[in-house]
Amino acid sequence: MSAYLKYGCIHPRTLLADLAGHDSEAARRYATELAWREFYADVLWHRPESARAYLNPQLQDMEYDSGPEADSLVAAWEQGRTGFPIVDAGMRQLLGEAYVHNRVRMIVASFLVKDLHQEWTRGARYFMQHLVDGDLASNNHGWQWVAGTGTDASPYYRVFNPVTQGKKFDPDGAYVKRWVPELRGLDATYVHEPWTAPGGVPDGYPQPIVDHAHERLVSLDRYNRVRGR
Repeated sequence: MSAYLKYGCIHPRTLLADLAGHDSEAARRYATELAWREFYADVLWHRPESARAYLNPQLQDMEYDSGPEADSLVAAWEQGRTGFPIVDAGMRQLLGEAYVHNRVRMIVASFLVKDLHQEWTRGARYFMQHLVDGDLASNNHGWQWVAGTGTDASPYYRVFNPVTQGKKFDPDGAYVKRWVPELRGLDATYVHEPWTAPGGVPDGYPQPIVDHAHERLVSLDRYNRVRGR
């Protein structure tokens, strides 16, 4: 319903009324997500500069990568050619349907900020250009959440592991195989780590463009340095 909410086709109170009387975990989670949407709208109302400025100004001095090599890595992220299946599936779905689930948004956002060392504003702009439900408050504050610069208490050192996330939320690889046809012939055991398959990475699919474990340490080191200033 996010696109309908974004364009004002339905009011969140209508959805809450529809949830009344439903005491399931799914209903409670749905109501919570609606509350987060309204919370971010309220933050933007009171802090309009937070659409593009850091809510936590201390991290605005974070070191980010730039130059042709960095741009080529970002292009691979945009095209769904990172070599990390859950990231690539999400980015391809974004281009194909102008929509991705919130969990996938967090995974691909973390990859851009923490693995490719790009400022959250770059990803926020890209999402707003492509999402059918692109809402300024929810989108940009969601990116700040991932970057550890926003309202959430969990700081910058939260780094999503794309392999672990893929195995947890797409255990049989159905989502990946839908959007990454190069991997449809792989057993679910290898679909989130195709480089470990007996025959190696299938033809046409890239090797991982970065070493996640290494880039995680780079991000944490930069975070510690900026916090120590």
